[in-house]
This record gives sequence, C-alpha cells and structure tokens, in this order.
Amino acid sequence: MICDDIYHKLTFDRVIAVPAYHFTKNDVENSHVIVVNGVAKLYGMTGFRIGWAVGPRELVRVMTNVLAQTTSCVSPIAQAAAEGALNGLQSVVEVLRPHIQNNRDVVLQELRTFHGVRLIEPAGTFYALPDIRAFSNDSVEVSEFLVKKAMVVTVPGKEFGMEGHIRISFAGSVKDVTEGIARIKWALDASSPNEIYIGDKKMVRHWM
Repeated sequence: MICDDIYHKLTFDRVIAVPAYHFTKNDVENSHVIVVNGVAKLYGMTGFRIGWAVGPRELVRVMTNVLAQTTSCVSPIAQAAAEGALNGLQSVVEVLRPHIQNNRDVVLQELRTFHGVRLIEPAGTFYALPDIRAFSNDSVEVSEFLVKKAMVVTVPGKEFGMEGHIRISFAGSVKDVTEGIARIKWALDASSPNEIYIGDKKMVRHWM
C-alpha cells in the first residue's frame, strides 16, 4: 500500500490523519507499506519539488536506482530550504491551517447556493471536487467552458477518476474564492443573475 501523506497536517475540524503504519503490526522493514510526503503543500514550497519515501530498506534502494535513471537530483539549495522548513518553527503550519479551513467553509457556503451541485465536505487539503453532473457529465468540457466564459481555472475531475466533477482550489484569499465561485455560478446556474462584472467589464450570459 502506498500512502500519500502530503496533507497530513492540513486537516480540518480537529480531524487527525492516522499514520499508515497504525494499520499494520509490522515495523517499517517488514511491512508492505510505503509512505510518501514532501514540503510542497505544508510549507508552500511548490516549485522546490522536495519529497521523500519511507519503506523497507531494500525496496527504497531499488526505487533510488530507478529514480537516478529517470530524473535529476534535487539541488543543494532546495535541500537546504526543505531542511530549514522541517527543522524551523512549525507555528507557520498552525497559521496556515485555520486560514485554509476558513476558505473551505466559504466554498461550502457558496456552493450550497447552486441548484444541483453536490459536494462531499473536504476534511483536509485546499481542493474541493464538486459534482457538476446537473449541468454536464463532461468535466473537460465544463472546465474549458469556465475558462472561456468566466475566466476561472478549474481542473477536470476526469483527470482524478472523478468524471462529472471539477477540482476547485481554495488556497487563495477569501475574496478570490468568493469571486471565483460567483463566476462559476453565473456561468452554469440559470437561477443566478444574468449579468456579472469581471473586473470592470460587464458580462451578460446569453447561453441559457
């Protein structure tokens, strides 16, 4: 089993991410568990591409051999930055987590005003995957439509095995989140006002 713990500290509502090794009686060397993690999400170090894997020593050795032939090594500067993040004050995480949770709550509140949209409440991360099949079963088509009409970037759920859904990021400010959701609603939901301002430009919906 491969367990991705990249969001293990970005959880909401006092939910605790249970470590994968909790589910096995064996130690790391004798288990069939690999845990992967990194600094990208927790410390906002997306471009640094620093991650690691924990698993049986012999398996990790083989993984290292494969990796060495497929990608370049992590730069010393990026390694030093990751070391600083991991060993530095962790209070930054507790500043980030409630901010992201508040954004999650805003997304939930705004999406509840849609007619037909359903959403499983995210218990962590800074993404939501609302079910938009009330409007279309083609998530690629919907994402392309939203970029063109509402100037909002989403990711088709099809890319995550979730056709009929779109992925929305709520990592920005509350203003960005509410404006983005408002634009999506204007573009998809016929019950929303027919006009909206995007920047200084007045947009009129003419496809419903």
